[in-house]
Amino acid sequence: MESGFVYILQCSDGSYYTGSTKDLERRIQQHQAGEGAKYTQQRRPLKLIYAEEFDRIDVAFYREKQIQSWSRKKKEALIEGQLDDLPGLSKKVFRVSR
Repeated sequence: MESGFVYILQCSDGSYYTGSTKDLERRIQQHQAGEGAKYTQQRRPLKLIYAEEFDRIDVAFYREKQIQSWSRKKKEALIEGQLDDLPGLSKKVFRVSR
């Protein structure tokens, strides 16, 4: 199985785009050329602000989906390397008894 990357781009509007790929350098070039995802085509220029490498592309894809579900604050803690803060930034589920 091939290795893979998960990455976060900062778009020109300040938003974040999370993706995964087998070839990080080529994929970033595609995004910058407007050949990437539709979301990033209209938000160039883009800046690579985070990347993780995995031994398997399927693990990178799983990690991409995990990060995509996170809040902006949690993504920023990851980007800034504040890993101890991640559990506290998880979405809270409140149950209301009736």
